[in-house]
Amino acid sequence: MEKPDTPQVSIVMATFNRAHLIEESLKSVIDQSFKNWECLVIDDGSTDGTGELIKSIELIDERIRYFKRPENYKKGLPGCRNYGLDIAKGDYVIYFDDDDIAHPDNLKICVAELEDNNVSYCRYLRGVFREDFDVVFDRGLNYSKKILNIRDLEEIVMGTLPFNSCQVMWRRECFNNNYFNEELMYAEEWECYLRILLKKVKGVSVNKVLFYGRKHLNSNTGEFYTNDPVRRRSYSKAVKLVIENLKKNDLLSAKLKQYFIRMGFFFKDYSIIQYTLETVDSSTLEKSKYRLGFVLYPLLKRYFNFVHDLKKRTKK
Repeated sequence: MEKPDTPQVSIVMATFNRAHLIEESLKSVIDQSFKNWECLVIDDGSTDGTGELIKSIELIDERIRYFKRPENYKKGLPGCRNYGLDIAKGDYVIYFDDDDIAHPDNLKICVAELEDNNVSYCRYLRGVFREDFDVVFDRGLNYSKKILNIRDLEEIVMGTLPFNSCQVMWRRECFNNNYFNEELMYAEEWECYLRILLKKVKGVSVNKVLFYGRKHLNSNTGEFYTNDPVRRRSYSKAVKLVIENLKKNDLLSAKLKQYFIRMGFFFKDYSIIQYTLETVDSSTLEKSKYRLGFVLYPLLKRYFNFVHDLKKRTKK
């Protein structure tokens, strides 16, 4: 198939040692019902034959293009995505991962919604799967949707309205002066997307699953939840950058303050609690209260779990 001179959509797919998974992901790209796209595969230094595999797929479909990350972009997912963004030709940009599967109408629906609603981004639902992908796609177009704006920011920050990196298509200009932070090795899309949303751009949220994320321990998320220190440090740094940007825009509400404090307790990271309290100019008394609460939290948690279990047993 000929490569279009001016693709309307640029798909950026960073990869590293995923020769065993990326072919299936790229097949879901090739199978898209919308045809005017380019897929930029950015290799972060694979040693497992990923490059040779992608080059063989290039020969079949020239819309797929293989690149190695240049040295002037830092190693890691953010650097690869930034490079892809710099060479993208499309009016719209979407990030796909190298181990996930896109719904065949993903691009078709997103482009239509962006153009019909004259908005800056299209957000959709994301499904998950483990091991083999055996989902039967729902090809129906009867779905609900809503317009999103700055009033929805709290839900987005807190994750009740998820903005996973692979579940949003953006107009290319949204990334003007809004690159991914290459110092972050986790939660980089959360931090970057927030900066875009703080510009008060409008979007549309489509109530339909258009992407499927593969759950496995070797993913960035899997490493984070198995306490990989690099991912954990990155998350803590990303949280503080988000807090800082919310504060600068007078959007660090009382609700978000409590959200970040709870996050610090949940991930056992007092620096998040401390940074939140300092950013909102909390009193010395309040800081002391939370410091004491953090020290006592493991004991209190065990106590409340014990009481909860005891109540359950006595009800039987």
